[in-house]
Amino acid sequence: MPQATPAEGDDSAPLISFPALVRKKVTAAFDGGRITSDGGVLLLAQAEREMGLCARLAACIADPRDRSRVIHQIDDILRARILAICCGYEDADDLDALRDDPGFRLALGKLPGSGPGLASQPTMSRWENAPSTRELARMMQAMIGIYCASYPKPPQAVMLDVDDTCDVVHGYQQLSFWNGHHGKRCFLPIHVYDTATSRPVAMLLRTGKTPSGAEAAGHIRRLVRHIRRHWPDTHITIRGDGHYGRSEVMAFCEAHGLDYVFGLPTNAALRADPNIVTAADACAVKRAEQDRVVLRHYAETRYSAKSWKCQRRVVARIEASTLGMDIRYVVTSLTGGSAEHIYDTLYCARGQAENLIKMHKSQLSSDRISCRSANANQMRLILHTAAYWLMWHIRQAIPKAASLATAEFTTLRLRIIKVAARVIETATRIRVAFASGCPDASTFQTIAAAFRPAPT
Repeated sequence: MPQATPAEGDDSAPLISFPALVRKKVTAAFDGGRITSDGGVLLLAQAEREMGLCARLAACIADPRDRSRVIHQIDDILRARILAICCGYEDADDLDALRDDPGFRLALGKLPGSGPGLASQPTMSRWENAPSTRELARMMQAMIGIYCASYPKPPQAVMLDVDDTCDVVHGYQQLSFWNGHHGKRCFLPIHVYDTATSRPVAMLLRTGKTPSGAEAAGHIRRLVRHIRRHWPDTHITIRGDGHYGRSEVMAFCEAHGLDYVFGLPTNAALRADPNIVTAADACAVKRAEQDRVVLRHYAETRYSAKSWKCQRRVVARIEASTLGMDIRYVVTSLTGGSAEHIYDTLYCARGQAENLIKMHKSQLSSDRISCRSANANQMRLILHTAAYWLMWHIRQAIPKAASLATAEFTTLRLRIIKVAARVIETATRIRVAFASGCPDASTFQTIAAAFRPAPT
């Protein structure tokens, strides 16, 4: 049961002293009463209700508990964990301190001053470890369904960015592996984004070694199969770096009507290709003649590696500088567009996916996958991706002309979520009083109006 908190000052609370001001003593104490420092969690709760996110995830997990003894439903347990991640409390341990926070209690549909609090840390940890591999697969399918449902109607075309990222481990967790390139023992989870709209699509925990062509093709095949259940006619383009420019992946895309744009590692055959050699020599000569620091040209050719069954279009970005020659390659199934357009406009745009991965990892702490069990760590990736969805949904509700419409998640958390509020409960109503001088009050009101009201 939550402890009673005084509405006014409590002389028994330890005092904190500050320098006197105009001959007046300045003291402080944590005795302000029923106040939350995360008033924006109510907006997150509204966004979650509108998306139905936690209900979808909870439906994928079997609940063997005795129903007569259940206090916390699975969707409420997941909801509390996801809301806490959005508010910057990335560890399950934080839930012990937040159990009776009035803002979180209201967000979970609980009265601020009565009834059981939120689920405790041990309960959270048990449910992080509870889902089986099959249940986690169903949850990932549900996350893909959430992505597809986020569009009001199936789009004509989408471009999906596939990339992996280094998540360092500090022990010998399942699937952890020493990676020589990163020089660390790590996981290399795969992230998939609809980069044009910053939507997350799927996150898959995997071992710390670079995926083989067969593994990458298998992951993309399952991803496309689930998307096709929702969007049978949407044209899909897959984009990725050289890890995914494998013959198995390209063959799958060609066999299933997908386009692709992949980085291609260099080799002796590409460096000796007549078209590329001619373009590179011309670029170097022109740079020298014009006495420029750097000059960029583009070229393309038809190329087939030994493991390929056909020739494919390869685009080369050639950059001559005072430091020497640098050539990067891209292989694509696209027949239209110049070499410059393919590389600079299409392929280089995948850099935004790396920014989204950084937000997922550093701003929502999704790299805190420190459980021993691989299933528990995959569950954490799903929970943090759900938190990403809520923050994305909040940002979408902000008017496009507002400065926060393109803000990163840490800025949204600071300006919209971390808003202190006093919660006042009477016999007939609950009043949440925010600071009169809140600088983002109008934006807060706009977001609240954009979501449908909670059921009464």
